[in-house]
Amino acid sequence: MRMDRSEIKKVTVPETAEQSSETRARWARAEPSVWTDRMLDALENGIRGEKETKWFCLTDKVDASANLKSAFVKVARNGGAAGVDHLDSKRFAKHLDDRLERIKTQLEAGDYYPNAVRRCHIPKPGSKETRALGIPTVRDRTVQPAVRHVIEPIFENEFAEGSYGFRPGRGCKDALREVNRLLKAGHVHVVDADLRKCFDRIPHAPLMARIKQRIADRKVLEQIQRFLKQNIMEDGVELGPTAEGTPQGATLSPLLCNIYLNPLDHLMEESGLNMVRYADDLLVLCQTKEEAANAMKLLAEWLEPAGLELHPENGSFEAGTSTSSMVPPGLWERSTAG
Repeated sequence: MRMDRSEIKKVTVPETAEQSSETRARWARAEPSVWTDRMLDALENGIRGEKETKWFCLTDKVDASANLKSAFVKVARNGGAAGVDHLDSKRFAKHLDDRLERIKTQLEAGDYYPNAVRRCHIPKPGSKETRALGIPTVRDRTVQPAVRHVIEPIFENEFAEGSYGFRPGRGCKDALREVNRLLKAGHVHVVDADLRKCFDRIPHAPLMARIKQRIADRKVLEQIQRFLKQNIMEDGVELGPTAEGTPQGATLSPLLCNIYLNPLDHLMEESGLNMVRYADDLLVLCQTKEEAANAMKLLAEWLEPAGLELHPENGSFEAGTSTSSMVPPGLWERSTAG
């Protein structure tokens, strides 16, 4: 790990292998080619015991050959359609070492620029609207998880308990279990909130500001910014980059969404409200109608300055104790896939 000398002196490293083993067990899903025991200890213990710290010198972790190879293995396993270059993972793999070495060189130099994203529209469950889906090239689908491998644990370390979407070791079924638990405990007044076109509308500047609170590596920050500013290809026509939003379908997008909405998660938690969020869909389960009305007001007050809004069909309603009768289909249908 390449760190400033001053930082090396500050990092508190446990003296026993047993402690490191316990830390590794807690972060079993952290990419092992990136996150060493020492880095995980620094993640948990902070610098001089301070949890809220910035991370420097991460580029060499992103462009490490082992990290890039691990990222591509996941891309190949998932398959998926080709991007604007018409190159799928099988064709990409034919000259894999040369391709990854070229990517590594570009990342090291800060000269990696993503291709345009091929955009298509798919039906949105439970709605007449469609969902814009971005399909990056395999090349970009390899770099994005390589970046995610590096930065995800940094933000996972502070994500709220009520966030379940696209997080390591969590899923829709876990969220459903929590909803069921809260209903049985008497939290039957439910606010059903769908954030309207959240992925398309997340403003770049405040998103990057939140990332910069923890990441101080200039090249990594610039790379994330370039992914946000990718050109869009639709119906064979290359359009300019979007001024806001993070494309659905991109590996980084769910993590960036969680980073942006994390302050909302903590606000609801600190206000004593039980919110269960899965990406841009959420439920707030309350014991009284008054509490549900307050939750709705709090949501609206946070979302407006954040550049987001609730779907106009959203609202609070009184539910029974059966999850099948009250869970909104647009959110929880995903449980059948996971």
